Amino acid sequence: MAYKSVFTVITENDAEKIVLDNAVTVAVEQDAHLDVLCLGIDRSQIGYYYPGENALILQEAIDSALAESARIEETVKAAMMGAELRWSSEADVTQLGDIGRHVGWRARFADLVVLPKPYGKDRLTEHEQITEACLFEGRAPILILPAQSTPEALQTPLIAWNETPEALAAVRAALPLLQQARDVHIVVIDPPVHGPTRSDPGGLLATWLSRHGVSAQIEVLAKTMPHVSDQISRHAQDISADLIVMGGYGHSRFRQAILGGATRNMLESTELPIFLAH
Repeated sequence: MAYKSVFTVITENDAEKIVLDNAVTVAVEQDAHLDVLCLGIDRSQIGYYYPGENALILQEAIDSALAESARIEETVKAAMMGAELRWSSEADVTQLGDIGRHVGWRARFADLVVLPKPYGKDRLTEHEQITEACLFEGRAPILILPAQSTPEALQTPLIAWNETPEALAAVRAALPLLQQARDVHIVVIDPPVHGPTRSDPGGLLATWLSRHGVSAQIEVLAKTMPHVSDQISRHAQDISADLIVMGGYGHSRFRQAILGGATRNMLESTELPIFLAH
């Protein structure tokens, strides 16, 4: 099992160059084809225009997005010149509210999506929308790479295991990376005291991984911090983890946007690569 189709989305010229570099690194390591979507975004909200409003305003926004996507593709082609991998690029334009349709259906045909952090300094609304489109509309696993991280030689992954379907989907999708790793940790925080796995939390997962050639150690932790995401991040530092594998959005996106949640908190705070699936 390996990733044979890697996908990424570029929305800006200079600021997103690191995203392309990271996607290239992953594609080369996996001997995969890299698909690059060069996305120009029309940020005008057509619903706010009244009948009779100057159509030139709308046309100018569309023309600007078209020019933006063309500039991005030119930059991508120049950066990829001479690259030793199979790759293709496509320029497209979308309105801000229609990103999910344009990005999601392309992500469906990728084995892995490589994206930057959707939250933080210089991040815009579209970065969050692109991430969620790949997870929900595309049903694709995502490797989130902070700007200062590199995807080379991820040897110490931490699996945040809570027995949810989302966590299992993430582990299944991350299997090619886990098989290449040297030191895999299954971390369980406050496992339930009642249930079929109460005497061996994480045991079934470790057995399944071993059948795929992955030797993992189980670490059961008591919750001693206010947020699960904080405890995962702290333990990742303690064991020098270089990747966090976790299920994405076990709670609804609306709930996490209002109240917070492990997925959103991790995406906002950690500077480690995160592997997500839903």
